[in-house]
Amino acid sequence: MLLTEIDHVAIAVNDLEAAIDYYKQTFGAEVDHREVVESDGVEEALLKVAESYIQLLTPTRDDSPVAKYLEKKGEGLHHIGYRVSSCAEALQAIKDQGGRVIDEEPRPGSRNTTVAFVHPKGAFGTLIELVEE
Repeated sequence: MLLTEIDHVAIAVNDLEAAIDYYKQTFGAEVDHREVVESDGVEEALLKVAESYIQLLTPTRDDSPVAKYLEKKGEGLHHIGYRVSSCAEALQAIKDQGGRVIDEEPRPGSRNTTVAFVHPKGAFGTLIELVEE
């Protein structure tokens, strides 16, 4: 089994502070990690839930994939991140099965992780992020 657990559920939002406040006021969730990921043009806030996270994402520039997503689809579920022991191995397995990938090679992600994205058109409409800690 290549997937070891769910790393995060990512939600695209227009107003990161309002989204953080909502989760704090409604569920008592606190920000465990916050980071700007320049390469993806996003700012993220991670709210710990058991051993996984809710990842709130907002764009930091108009040409980022999250900005385009918000413009096209509005706020909501953006992707799911699955933990894997080897991002390279999982990505290669997907490619070997003829799967569509966005990242041909693993790359640096937030929290000093290694990540790669799988295209939603090859994954039943869900954008998947492979996350190696």
